[in-house]
Amino acid sequence: MSNALAVLALILVAGMLLRMPIGFSMLASGIGYLLVKQQDLGLLAEQVGNGLYNSYVLLAVPLFVFAANIMNAGTVSERIFDFCRILVGRMRGGLAQVDILVSVVFSGMSGSAIADAAGPGLVTIRQMLKKPEYTRGFAGAVVVASATLGPIIPPSIPMVIYALVSGASVGALFLGGVVPGVLMAVLMMVVVHFIAVKRNMPREPKIPLAQWPAIIYRGALPLSMPIVLLGGIYSGAFTPTEAAAVAAFHALVLAAVVYRALTWRSFWGVVLESTRGSAVITMILAGSFMLNYAFTAEGVPQAMAHWVESMQLSQLKFLLLVNVMFLVLGCFLDVSVLLLVFVPMLLPAAKLLGVDLVHFGVLVVLNMMIGLIHPPFGMLLFVTKALTGIPIGEMMKEGWPFLVMLLLLLLAITVFPQIVLWLPQTMGYGGK
Repeated sequence: MSNALAVLALILVAGMLLRMPIGFSMLASGIGYLLVKQQDLGLLAEQVGNGLYNSYVLLAVPLFVFAANIMNAGTVSERIFDFCRILVGRMRGGLAQVDILVSVVFSGMSGSAIADAAGPGLVTIRQMLKKPEYTRGFAGAVVVASATLGPIIPPSIPMVIYALVSGASVGALFLGGVVPGVLMAVLMMVVVHFIAVKRNMPREPKIPLAQWPAIIYRGALPLSMPIVLLGGIYSGAFTPTEAAAVAAFHALVLAAVVYRALTWRSFWGVVLESTRGSAVITMILAGSFMLNYAFTAEGVPQAMAHWVESMQLSQLKFLLLVNVMFLVLGCFLDVSVLLLVFVPMLLPAAKLLGVDLVHFGVLVVLNMMIGLIHPPFGMLLFVTKALTGIPIGEMMKEGWPFLVMLLLLLLAITVFPQIVLWLPQTMGYGGK
């Protein structure tokens, strides 16, 4: 390791330990690297400017963030909740089952795990806590686990970012997440069923048939968004980036015009919240462009590829090693950092071994979703605690069956790539 790279790593780690915003830590470490290398600091502006300017796909990120915030502010979550209550509310542990199905639907609109937990998840928790059969920990655990569906079922903000660093097809990545996402939802519902039967959790009251048309009508328009988005992408009507703009416009029309649930005051709040969220992501992106320049200049990705080659690892052993690495790093680092800093270092090795980049992308994103729900820094745990006051320890005590289920599914996807690749290949994706 060169002196410049050592200084970069030292500043980056020090910034994290001091709880400096991660984007600033990355930029500061990049400046330190350039100073030690005695290179022009203008390189920082060049790398950041070129990286952001040439990344058209990144426009999708703030647009999906805006769409998710609009839906959370415009009663869309409540309408989807009522619709899903008709479908699965009569199952044992009905409210928990409803939450999982709501997450499936909401995932097809937002692409964000945090938005899922803060929107539909909060609605469900409030309903569950009204009934003594649902403990606080169980309510929080179900919401935290189901929120991981957000970036797996398309559209997905992490997959858009992965596409940026890997060059993989966004459309193929979105398709690759469908089957794993559906399997996640089904397995979560199975876990809830066994827990609900064991604890004799209640079914939801039967909704009179006369009320069905009104509830279905209220939920039909939000349910149309995933159909519009995916239908538009795969029919060629618009690109995945343009689909994000369609999602934002669709959500705005529903909340402001159709439902009249969005005032100018709340709209301004959504704009501010979306701007803040997008700015955080953009700062991390800016820092990652500088770090990737440093890593490339120092030959880190190539060294990683040579190390993997010298170890004579098979595809499966390499992917298992990647799983372990990301599961450990996910305990401490943000999803954006993992995607933008560590994934580019691993991509040359993955390509060298012939790992399909769509399979690799879905695998990486699932790893990161698992990282969001286990301590010490599981972001979804902290978000849910902040919104509801449910202690993290109670959620973890009730959440271990969901964590085990996700780990088993991760192993299955690792061993059987066709779980991810079957649908993209059926739709014409060529692979690699």
